[in-house]
Amino acid sequence: MPRRNKANDGSSPSPTDEQAATYDRLVPMLEAAHREMTELSKKKQDGVVNALKIKMLNRLLGELSKVIEKDPSYAFVDILDEETLPQNSDAVLILSQWQAALKQYKDRHYGHDSSTYGNRWFTVENPRPN
Repeated sequence: MPRRNKANDGSSPSPTDEQAATYDRLVPMLEAAHREMTELSKKKQDGVVNALKIKMLNRLLGELSKVIEKDPSYAFVDILDEETLPQNSDAVLILSQWQAALKQYKDRHYGHDSSTYGNRWFTVENPRPN
């Protein structure tokens, strides 16, 4: 039996169509980055993430932050510190927190639309049917 998505409880405003598109475009990149950092962490857990990787990851996280900035989970995610250069395992933890926050966000705003018999984002421009 498919899991039912909860209706938006008001604690997280609906995304715009643009935010939904940004989510769909960038989350696969975040997942790929998380896999890469996880592999790197397995090889060298206490190794330091280089500045170029941090810059690239923060650019991705910065765009994703615009999607979830009004969501309650946003308070629990961070970007990578460019000055202290975190260890690989720290970067994996931060990326894991982002993935969890983004999954919760999608669970609240994406689901089955009985009027179209398909799944979609429920956005400001195209809200959940009553």
